[in-house]
Amino acid sequence: MENDEGVGLPAPRQVRLDQRQLRVLAHPLRLRLLGALRADGPATATGLAERLDTNTGATSYHLRQLAEVGLVVEAHDLAVGRQRWWRAAHDISSWEPSDFDDDPDARAAAEWIQAEQVRLVVEHSDRWFAAQQDFPAAWRNAAGMSDALLHLGPERLQAMEAEVWEVLMRYRAESTPDEADARPVQVFLAAYPMIEPTR
Repeated sequence: MENDEGVGLPAPRQVRLDQRQLRVLAHPLRLRLLGALRADGPATATGLAERLDTNTGATSYHLRQLAEVGLVVEAHDLAVGRQRWWRAAHDISSWEPSDFDDDPDARAAAEWIQAEQVRLVVEHSDRWFAAQQDFPAAWRNAAGMSDALLHLGPERLQAMEAEVWEVLMRYRAESTPDEADARPVQVFLAAYPMIEPTR
């Protein structure tokens, strides 16, 4: 399904993770495999192993683990000979932390994934800071991070996040690879209550 103008990306395929999917995803290589398939499109285990600097056997095993819970699927239309191609089954994964209040293992998995997301934000930021002087001024002025201190209750915070998400999805739907100077841009959305440091 395309946006009203018939251009841009199709509507994202989304999944709300269940306990089993979350526990399977809470693994460093599996998280990277799913991310690579979402960012770069379908690939073979060999191609993913080369891209992620790991071995094909481990890559194949972890792709099968992701497939067992429906997070990746075989791309049969791309298969040539005995090569198995894989693609992400969804573009976006989500969950509510309270979904797993009665499952300590799933809650621990969710906390690990959240901590890994924070680590990835730092990694992406570090790479940008190291390379930004090689980019034109327009990119250096457009990229970056900002913050704002708001006083909100949980209901208004959720409403604000939903509005911001709608804006992100609108820009995603309107994006097109042949736009002048277009390149993949990763946008992180985070909002946390202020907690005073303990002394």
